[in-house]
Amino acid sequence: MKKHEADDEDRRVRKTRRQLREALIALMLERGWDAVSVRDICQRADVGRSTFYVHFADKENLLLSGFDELHRGMEELRAAAPRSFGFLLPLVEHAAENRRLVEALLGRQSGQRVHWRFRDVLRALIESELETLGVVPPVLAPGAQYIAGGTAELLMGWVEHPKGVSAEEISQVLRRYALAVTRALKKPR
Repeated sequence: MKKHEADDEDRRVRKTRRQLREALIALMLERGWDAVSVRDICQRADVGRSTFYVHFADKENLLLSGFDELHRGMEELRAAAPRSFGFLLPLVEHAAENRRLVEALLGRQSGQRVHWRFRDVLRALIESELETLGVVPPVLAPGAQYIAGGTAELLMGWVEHPKGVSAEEISQVLRRYALAVTRALKKPR
């Protein structure tokens, strides 16, 4: 296969996956997770069921694939950020811009697996950040998990009840807490 043919195929794959993800999101917002079937997603995306199953095992796999995309985007921002935990403001802004979707995905009514996947994304970003800041095993992984859990809870609480707190303000709070834990992780025992 020639390079331009491979590029065209990659573009078609990305387009199909994007169509399926957008269809799932739209249907979730209209009907809720439980009321959406693979058939519904395929109809909305104008994609055949066999094409769906070439890309995804089931609707949960489709949903969780969106977290991979989120992780890649946030990792790029984290790596390029001029200050520690610089990915937090873009993450909070993304949550604010997509409040209804975030509530549908991560709200109290969503599935535990979705919560775990979101925390996995946060944990991986935070672990990379902690490594950059010089945190080493054996406290690196548990420290990242601790910060990710707190960040997820505070972020979801803010999404559900912002009470006039801006994305900038909540991201500053999240960053301040993450830096305080980072300092504690770096202290000699």
